This record gives sequence, C-alpha cells and structure tokens, in this order.
Amino acid sequence: MFSRTDRSYLGQWWWTVDRPMMAALLALIGIGLVLVTTASPPVAAHLGLGDYHFLIRHFIFLVPSVIILIAVSMCTPRLIWRLSTLVFLGAVIAMIAVLLFGMEIKGAQRWIHVLGFSLQPSEFIKPAFAVVSAWFMARQKDDMSRGKSSSNGYAVAIALYAICVVLLVLQPDLGMTIILSCIFMTQIFLAGFPFRWLFALAGLAVGGIVLAYMFFSHVRNRFDMFFDPTSGDNYQVDKSLEAFKNGGIFGAGPGQGEIKLLLPDAHADFIFAVAGEEMGLLSLLIIVGVFFFILYRGFNRLIESQDMFSVLAVGGLLAMFGLQAFVHMGSSLHLLPTKGMTLPLISYGGSSMLSICLSMGIVLALTRKQTRASISKGGLSAFHRKKILKDTMSSNEA
Repeated sequence: MFSRTDRSYLGQWWWTVDRPMMAALLALIGIGLVLVTTASPPVAAHLGLGDYHFLIRHFIFLVPSVIILIAVSMCTPRLIWRLSTLVFLGAVIAMIAVLLFGMEIKGAQRWIHVLGFSLQPSEFIKPAFAVVSAWFMARQKDDMSRGKSSSNGYAVAIALYAICVVLLVLQPDLGMTIILSCIFMTQIFLAGFPFRWLFALAGLAVGGIVLAYMFFSHVRNRFDMFFDPTSGDNYQVDKSLEAFKNGGIFGAGPGQGEIKLLLPDAHADFIFAVAGEEMGLLSLLIIVGVFFFILYRGFNRLIESQDMFSVLAVGGLLAMFGLQAFVHMGSSLHLLPTKGMTLPLISYGGSSMLSICLSMGIVLALTRKQTRASISKGGLSAFHRKKILKDTMSSNEA
C-alpha cells in the first residue's frame, strides 16, 4: 500500500504497526460475522423479532468498531492516555447511572439505554482502567528511577481499582470483577512489585469469590451446578456439549447446526458451541490458534519495548483479551462455571465489540515499532528504561 520511503503519517503507521496482528483481529471479526449470521436468526425468532434483528444490530456496531480499531492504532501514547482518561471518567459516571436508572436483566443491573441501544458501561471500564492505572504506575516508577521524591502513582492506581471493584460488585458482576483484578495483577507483576503483593491480591480475589458464593444466589447456583450437574438446570451447558459432539472433526457445515435452535444465547454467550457444531474441531483449533497468535505477537512486541507505560498498559490489555476468550470457551466446554461472557470479536454484543476494538487498537498503537518516549512525567532515559525491564523479575522476588 505504501512505499518504505513514504514519510507521510499513514505511510509511517503502515510500516510500524503490527500488520499480522491486525490481520488476525480482522479475521476474528470476519469469523464472528459469519457465526452471528447463522446463530442469531433462531434467537430472534424465539423472541418474536425479525430474523435479521441481531445481525443488523451487530453490523451497526461492527462498522464503528473497526473504524475505532484502526483509528486508535494510529494514536500516539500521549493521545492514548488522554482518550483513556476520558473513557474512564465517562464509564465511571455511566456505571453510577446504571445503579440508579439502569435495567435489571437476569438479576443484574448492568445496562443503560442510549439512543435505542443497550450499552454496558463496565465493558469500557476495563481498557480504560488498564491504561490509566499503567500511566500512574509508570509515572511513579520513573520518579523512583530518577531518585526523585516518589509520587503517589501506586496509591492512585490502587484507589482507582477499588472504585471499579465496588461499582462492579454493586451491579453485581463477578466475572468482570475477576477480569479487572487479573488486569491489575498482571500490571503489578510487570511493574516489579514483590510477589507478596500478588499473593495478597490473589488472596483477596479468593476471599471475594467465597463471599460472592455466600451472598449472591446466582453465583452459588452456578458453582453448585458446575460441581454437581444434578443440583440444578444445566440446560444450556448440556446443549452446548451436545453441539460439540454433533460437530465432530469437520462440522455439520455453515447453517446446518441444530443446537443453535435450542440455545437462547447461541449468538452471544455460547457462540463457541455454534462454531463447534457447524465448523468442527479443526476449525475450532484454528480459531484458538488465532487467539494465541494475537497474544504471542503482543507479548513478543512487549519484550522489545523500552517504555514502562506501554509494557504495563499492553500487558494488562492482553491479559484481559486472553482471559475473556478462555472464560467463554471454558464455560461452553463445561471446564469452568457458566459465565455470561462474550467471545472477543466473535460474539454478538455492541458494547463488547466496541470495547475490544478500542482495547486492541490501543495494543496496536503502543506496540508500533518506533521507539516512543515515555509519556510519564519527564520521561526516562534509554538506560533507565532498559534497566527497569531487566530488573522486573528480580524485584518481584524481593
């Protein structure tokens, strides 16, 4: 598309962005469009809607999502920080509004109506939090490496994490809380915190799950049904496993699956099962391989980065991306307790699609080949940036 000597903004972007990763992301979007096309009509018919109701809405969100993915990948780190700060503030305000005016669906209050569409603000808090917390943590790391009086970056990041967790628990949304916690744990590890911090946060997470089991009936029911399938209604999981069995190695063929006619959430929370029945095991392995390829490319670029802000932000976002895919696949295969979570870039869901495209656009932007100065206060010399990254593992063990 562009000559290597092209010094225009687009030319420089084209030769510095991770094009194989972008191609993999667009491939997942294409696979998702095919699967939503075949899985959504039965769900729409069951709800008394037009056959292409969900497909049309999926496409309405898909177009701006792809634009966001590409546009954000062209942004500078400083612009990424400013954009994420605005998104974070907006998401926090929207989550408070959800608690006051939002819709309650299946015992949870997570959605709010905007221009005729239902949006889930908590989807946007994940990438925004990853970037904002990374900036504060990187700023304090920079100050410490320069021997300056330490800023309160770590304390601010912890406070922001606590605010997000409280808002998520009030909805309640245990799955999103776990993902946000994993983002923060990944950043703590990459920032070189002592392992005792990780163990402490992991302990709090386990304690939180125990409390959720004790006080939230829907969480207790899902755990009980996972460990004892006879203790409740496992209809969707049973049908999901049947879909994988019917698909075999090569699948029944696009549009030929039958289980999707019986799954209420075939187009969203169980779209991996639809793929298993219609595309077969080999195609599922390819889809899983694409996810692994994206994670590999991201972490491989991360190793080469000398900017702590980029390391922390991208590390947290990749952890979010991989964990969300793992939870969706594990729930469909009954390897994890059932959790209503979309498969990134594939499942139907406007908020999820916008959020994931924003997240991966940030990953593409912060992993571009050119070396960028740290956006934290004052920046870091190359010597200090290399030293910080080299010492991360050793400081974790301290």
